[in-house]
Amino acid sequence: MNKKGTLIDVNNALSIVLRETESFGLEDIDFKESLGRVLRENIAADREMPPFNRVSMDGIAIKTSVFKSGRRDFKIENIQAAGSDQLVLGNENNCIEAMTGAMLPVGTDAIIPYELISIEKGIAHINLEEVQYFQNIHKKGLDRQKNELLVPQNTKISSAEIGVFATVGKSRVQVSTLPKVAIVSTGDELVEVNQFPAPYQIRKSNVHTLYSLLKRFEITPDLYHISDSKEQLREKINSLLESYDVLMFSGAVSKGKFDFLPEILNELGVVKHFHKVRQRPGKPFWFGKKGQTTIFAYPGNPVSTFVSCLKYFVPWLQKSLQLSFENQNFAVLGEDFNFKPALTYFLQVKIINKEGRLMAFPDPGNGSGDLANLSNNDGFLELPSDRTSFEKGEVFPLIQYRF
Repeated sequence: MNKKGTLIDVNNALSIVLRETESFGLEDIDFKESLGRVLRENIAADREMPPFNRVSMDGIAIKTSVFKSGRRDFKIENIQAAGSDQLVLGNENNCIEAMTGAMLPVGTDAIIPYELISIEKGIAHINLEEVQYFQNIHKKGLDRQKNELLVPQNTKISSAEIGVFATVGKSRVQVSTLPKVAIVSTGDELVEVNQFPAPYQIRKSNVHTLYSLLKRFEITPDLYHISDSKEQLREKINSLLESYDVLMFSGAVSKGKFDFLPEILNELGVVKHFHKVRQRPGKPFWFGKKGQTTIFAYPGNPVSTFVSCLKYFVPWLQKSLQLSFENQNFAVLGEDFNFKPALTYFLQVKIINKEGRLMAFPDPGNGSGDLANLSNNDGFLELPSDRTSFEKGEVFPLIQYRF
C-alpha cells in the first residue's frame, strides 16, 4: 500500500495487481460456445487418429508386390466409398477404386491416383514405373495414439481446439468461469451516445471502450453511471460491491473537487493497495479490494483509462483464468523520441512489420484526452522512467490493442 501522495513504480503496481488474482470456479459449457474461453481439462484422443488406414487420394487400391512383379493392368473389382464398410480384395491381381477418406480395402497397400492411371473397359492401366508401399495412405494412429494428450488444460480455445473437441466427441468442455464485471462511469458532464451534448457536456466513451476490451475475453459486463454526488456514489457502490467480482470505474480518482471515489471506497471498507502510479498517461490509477471483489479505478481521460486497462486488468484476468500472460511482445522504436518527466511513458505507436520485425513509429497525439488519436495507432510502447532519450533501433515492451 503506497503512502498518501507517493507514486508507485509501474512494475511494482503490476506485481501487486497480479498478487490479487482470483479464481471464479469452473463450468461445463457446449463446445460450440467455447471459443475464446480457457480450457480447464485435458483433452485426449478417444481412439487412434486416424482410426483406420485412410485413403488420402481418389484412385485405385492395389497390392504393391503384384505391381513390382511387373503387372500394370488391374481389373476393377469394386468401389470403396468413404463412410462404407471395409471391402476385401478378392483377387490380388485386381484393384478396387477407393475414394478419399475411405478405409483402405483389406489386401491392398497402396493408392494410385486417378491422374496416373487410364481406365478402359473396367481395366485400370497404371502409368508409373515405381510404386511405394503405403503411398497415399494415412496410416492408422499416425497422428495420435488412443489416450494421447491432444489439448492441455489452460489453453485458450480457438477454432482449432473446437475442431479437436468435435473429433474426439467432447460435446461439453470444462472452462474457467468468467468474472461478473460492472463498468461504472461517473460525472455530470457525461451524456448517452445517442444524445446531443450541450456545450459543457461530452458523450460517454470510456465505458464503451472498456466494454469492448472485455468482450475480447468473452465477458459481457454491466454498465452503470453515477452522478457526482457523494450520497449516490456511496449507495450505488455499496450495492455493486455485493453483486460483482470486479468493479471498473472511469473517472473521479484525481484531485478535482468532485473526485469523491477514493474517499467513498475507503468509507465502504475497500482496502486500497495503491493510488497513483509513476506513469503517463494514467498516473491517478487506483487499485483495491473488498473481500473477493477487485476494484480497478481508472482516471477519466480516455487514453489513461484505455492503457491502464490493458496494462493491469488484462494480465490480472489472464492469470485469474489460469491463462499464460507472460509472453510479452516487443517492438523496435522506429525513430528517435524524447520524454523528460521521470515517469514510465506509454507512447502511442503505429506498428509496421518490416521483414519480420515489428517497427513502432511514435504518434503521441495531444495528451491523455485525445481519444481520436488511438484510432490512428496500434499500441503503446512502454518507455522506462529512468531515461529521457530513446534512440531509433532500441527495443521496448509493446502493448498492442489492434490485431
